[in-house]
Amino acid sequence: MTQDDWYKKAKSIIKAELAKQDIGYDKLSDMLKEIGVNENKMNIANKLNRGKFNFVLALQIFKALGLKKLNLEDL
Repeated sequence: MTQDDWYKKAKSIIKAELAKQDIGYDKLSDMLKEIGVNENKMNIANKLNRGKFNFVLALQIFKALGLKKLNLEDL
């Protein structure tokens, strides 16, 4: 896989979970604020659309979404 493929995979994992839970960037921003993370809707959209974000943000998003397990078998 190329670097761009990894970026696409990273964003697709998070976007799929957002879609499953029917959560948009506005609501995600609010959910992140509830756990002490200040990211506005535009910052989230830009980072996720590029696929370039740090693992800390991914963990924060997973925590805000209440995700307990992440299946990485399809990587």
